[in-house]
Amino acid sequence: MERKIYNDLLKWKKDAYKPLLIYGSKQVGKTYSVIDFGKKCYKNIVYFDTTNNKELLDILKREKIPEKIILKLSVLSGETIFKQDTLIILDNVEDPYIVKAIKLFGNENNLYHIIMITSKRDNLAKFKGEELHFKAMYPMDFEEFLVNIDKRQLVDFIKESYVNNTPMPFHQMALDLYNDYLILGGYPEVIDAYINKRDYLTIESIKQKIINLIKSETIYARNLIDISRTNEVLDSLPFQLLKENKKFQYGNIKKGSRSKDYEASIQFLGINSLIHRSFKLNDIKSPLSSYKDIESFKLYPNDVGILYTMLHLNRRKFLTDNEIKRTLIECNVSNTLINLGYSIYYYQSDGKSEINFIIQNRMGEIIPIEILNMNLTKAKALSMFTSKYKVASPIRLTEDNFTKKKNIRYIPVYASFCLKEL
Repeated sequence: MERKIYNDLLKWKKDAYKPLLIYGSKQVGKTYSVIDFGKKCYKNIVYFDTTNNKELLDILKREKIPEKIILKLSVLSGETIFKQDTLIILDNVEDPYIVKAIKLFGNENNLYHIIMITSKRDNLAKFKGEELHFKAMYPMDFEEFLVNIDKRQLVDFIKESYVNNTPMPFHQMALDLYNDYLILGGYPEVIDAYINKRDYLTIESIKQKIINLIKSETIYARNLIDISRTNEVLDSLPFQLLKENKKFQYGNIKKGSRSKDYEASIQFLGINSLIHRSFKLNDIKSPLSSYKDIESFKLYPNDVGILYTMLHLNRRKFLTDNEIKRTLIECNVSNTLINLGYSIYYYQSDGKSEINFIIQNRMGEIIPIEILNMNLTKAKALSMFTSKYKVASPIRLTEDNFTKKKNIRYIPVYASFCLKEL
């Protein structure tokens, strides 16, 4: 399958003296994408699954000179490793000793191209530094979905309408496909089943398998009680998001629950990209991170299709219940903004009117994003917010076509992937 990360890998190859660490939850397509890149762009690939690979670990623990490491990796793999023309892949990296050894290659004289892959980022977080490049990978966004179902031209039309703020000529087609995407989500195995016209029950069984796999990752939490609590957090997410006030409430996990009991579990899920956290803002000033309320936040699953399955929905219920649909859209927009590299926040006034997302672009501009509530005849929250805080580029996501009214840009929900252009 075609993934956006391929272009990021091409850019990395041009200046690949630093090894690359790709992280993300299992089943998002990390290994497939890296191997596909290696086949297309290198003379050969040397691949190591690091899981219980004692010989590999012994080499990386013992050797401190990069050339000796390469020589022994070549012998271990039975492959010649060419400078700048062999891609070395270390998969399922969990042991910090592996990262420590690969950091030895992180200097401007290095000519060996190395990519590490992990779904256990919490074990490796302390190894951030100048010797490595880091790249997150997430489930497919709607743009990738369209490309892989042979609707690339539709992507071009959406992007053109976004740039020019003109109506998109195939709006209903895009909206119908976006509804399909909200049901499916972006895990590659699910999309592959959809492309190959597998039946609904098969697709749901694949998603349930992924949910079980996500839950199995909790065994790596700090201790036994955190394993249990991490699963309790995951199980509570659908019901937390269906509330009118979607703020995460510990008491909704079970009676008497407190933040100190679950914060370690939430941090574990977040750092390993299994959930995304959006903090409430106390004020709208730059930088936004300085004004977040650490006690008030929402939690979103990392994929909208997973949320759909956790809610035990069917297509009819999804299409006829505006509040459920809006919840799924909000989850998807959160995933999309994270994928685009934004930190996400939300704002709630004293009157409880809410702006779903507040982001800040690289130029420091603060941008409010409201998802239009179809159950309300008039949407006033964004207008009031814009008036109070004098922000320049407010956005309202809607199921209608592109337009602009009273300085507010109306963007179809399916075009949220275009927000990278902000």
